Amino acid sequence: MNDTSTATETVPARAYRLDREHVFHSWSAQDTLRPMVITKADGSYVWDADGNSYLDFSSQLVNMNVGHQHPRVVRAIQEQAGKLCTLAPQYAVDVRSEAARLISERSPGDLNRIFFTNGGADANEHAVRMARLVTGRYKILTTYRSYHGGTTTAVNMTGDPRRWANDYGNTGTVHFWGPFLYRSAFHSETEEQECKRALEHLERTIAFEGPTTIAAVVLESIPGTAGVMVPPAGYMQGVREICTTFGIKMIADEVMTGFGRAGSWFAIGDMGVTPDLLTFAKGVNSGYVPLGGVAISDEIASYFGSRAYPGGLTYSGHPLAAASAVAAINVMEDEGLIDNARRLGQEVIGPRLHEMARSHPSLGDVRGKGVLWALELVSDPATRAPMAPYGDSSPAMNEVSAFLKTKGMLPFVNFNRIHVVPPCNISDADTHKGLDMIDAALALADNYVVGSDS
Repeated sequence: MNDTSTATETVPARAYRLDREHVFHSWSAQDTLRPMVITKADGSYVWDADGNSYLDFSSQLVNMNVGHQHPRVVRAIQEQAGKLCTLAPQYAVDVRSEAARLISERSPGDLNRIFFTNGGADANEHAVRMARLVTGRYKILTTYRSYHGGTTTAVNMTGDPRRWANDYGNTGTVHFWGPFLYRSAFHSETEEQECKRALEHLERTIAFEGPTTIAAVVLESIPGTAGVMVPPAGYMQGVREICTTFGIKMIADEVMTGFGRAGSWFAIGDMGVTPDLLTFAKGVNSGYVPLGGVAISDEIASYFGSRAYPGGLTYSGHPLAAASAVAAINVMEDEGLIDNARRLGQEVIGPRLHEMARSHPSLGDVRGKGVLWALELVSDPATRAPMAPYGDSSPAMNEVSAFLKTKGMLPFVNFNRIHVVPPCNISDADTHKGLDMIDAALALADNYVVGSDS
């Protein structure tokens, strides 16, 4: 098709037109889309084609941990492009080696080898492949209310509605219930009960599925887009013990929680647990260049010491991506972003959200760590009825989302939840600004609560 642009067509108008003519968007009905044209970004903000600024309280897809256009990361990519743009993975190159060192040194325990991928989904695919090869088993256990990626095995491991249209029951994945006290599957009344009963449920699931058939248990250290359900104290330790008992590999999905998002380098390391494999992406370089990977324990790495690993990618450890990761990790270290994310969660975001929960009947539950939080909106506080059905939206949630955009925010709204996931280096002033917007949006949501005057 020939380009029908005219001399009077602006750059943003042409971008929008060509998008609608040629770009196929993920997770979307194509004919319903009206994508915002973004013309620039800086720090915690983006600007649209009309010059309107928006506070990015979604960190794009919860990956802009160092914010937009950080000068040190941009400069590292530019400098690397001037030296060596690309190199096949069978060669050694300084930035790839350095990125692997920096990641392995921050990973818990003996996760000393790094296999680079292009993102989180293929990191999970390869971690599962490694576990299956090492154990000689096939089944993979994951939780409901989880997300592990859009590729075949990863989307079938996923425990939310994005799996349904892709699930033919032939990928060897089995789902179980993880701990989530607010909507407990175990009728628990305390975090201690929820932890104990969730572990008993996992152990029973393993027993009835057959321990010798299960290669791995894959868990998001803190489930992200599924609802930010921080596991109760002792749960991850219990999973680690169960996996060890039955010779099952434990895979920690840290694609979203890694590199500062939860106020630590890796959330599972903060819990005192070392998995057999750990997957990462997103925050490792804030998505400046596509990058993900698997951190591998010494035991699993040694399995492939004398036998070839049957897997790889053309762009594994791509020099531009590796350079951006080196720069981003050093920025996090030098600028204290891990501590800042933890401080924001403990001193700014958490207290303010809990204060909102006391004044808004629509806010049923608040949970999170660092700069990873979720607000659970309900239409009936007594029954905890969600303000939108599972896997869908509602007029109330649509109004809340639209209101936030009109106030100048890029929000993260999913089902009946608002997620609070700004960059790790957002200022306190901008954090309060965003929370003020959410406070006002909750006032709208209160109108949809059973018994409200509206």
